[in-house]
Amino acid sequence: MAHFSKPNLPSAPKATGAKAHKKKVNTEGLWTKCPVSGEIVFNKELEANLMVVPKSGYHFPIGCRARIASMIDDGTFEEYDANVKSADPLKFVDSTPYPDRIKRYEKDSGLPEAVICGTGKLNGIAVSVAVMDFRFCGGAMGAAVGEKITRAIERALKKKVPCIIVSASGGARMQEGIFSLMQMAKTSAALGRLAEAKLPFVSILTYPTTGGVTASFATLGDVILAEPGAMIGFAGARVIKETTKQTLPPGFQTSEFLLKHGLVDQIVSRLEMKDRLTSLLQALHTHKFVAHKVPTASPFPSTTPAAEPAAAN
Repeated sequence: MAHFSKPNLPSAPKATGAKAHKKKVNTEGLWTKCPVSGEIVFNKELEANLMVVPKSGYHFPIGCRARIASMIDDGTFEEYDANVKSADPLKFVDSTPYPDRIKRYEKDSGLPEAVICGTGKLNGIAVSVAVMDFRFCGGAMGAAVGEKITRAIERALKKKVPCIIVSASGGARMQEGIFSLMQMAKTSAALGRLAEAKLPFVSILTYPTTGGVTASFATLGDVILAEPGAMIGFAGARVIKETTKQTLPPGFQTSEFLLKHGLVDQIVSRLEMKDRLTSLLQALHTHKFVAHKVPTASPFPSTTPAAEPAAAN
């Protein structure tokens, strides 16, 4: 015999018509998985950290405007040459006419071209900058990109300020043929004039920097910086292996390998890039380097002859 009786409660009415289902929460686009550590990172947290995974330090690609905002002082950036856009000198058509591809790149990336150029101040130091964006045609360098970068260099020369170029490119743009390849010589010649004026050029290599961009302005910097894990090279690994008939060392096209072998001067996290650029420009341009405390007394012996003691009376 049961001590407590179970009350007879009315049952809930059954769902009619459409089948009852649990409400699903769409989490697509809210999280990103780090390819190195497997860490799951909230997208807003990732964006606030300049697309750098907090624990592993893995660098995801970042848009050119977000990069400019991370480097240039607020309210000081002024864009130039926004109206310089790609033409179609060869009337190039493959599966899609080249002008149609350009329109699609503009729509998908929200950019007028594969590089954004302008002037601004970096911790108070006036600079001319050009920042490439891989989202627009893989950052490929056509006549418009070469022209905008050349103008950015010439602007630095005219204003007598340092030039900073951030590269992210698959190389020359094949749809423009020889017109694209000519940009390698044009940008390099402009950098030669900048060097003659003794104005510093800092080149920043990001993932990826390849082809004609690597073979021209990207590797002509007075100082060459690279982001961690960036792929940097000219031709692809498969092409090099088939051409040389040799086994390639692991990671031979990474910024770490190129730092070890002398092509890259420093590997700098995106989170530290602005401070590192400030220190470099203070040393190379403003000559007001303040990163380290200057000793009050020289550690070296004085070369000035000591004054002779006064004769005793």
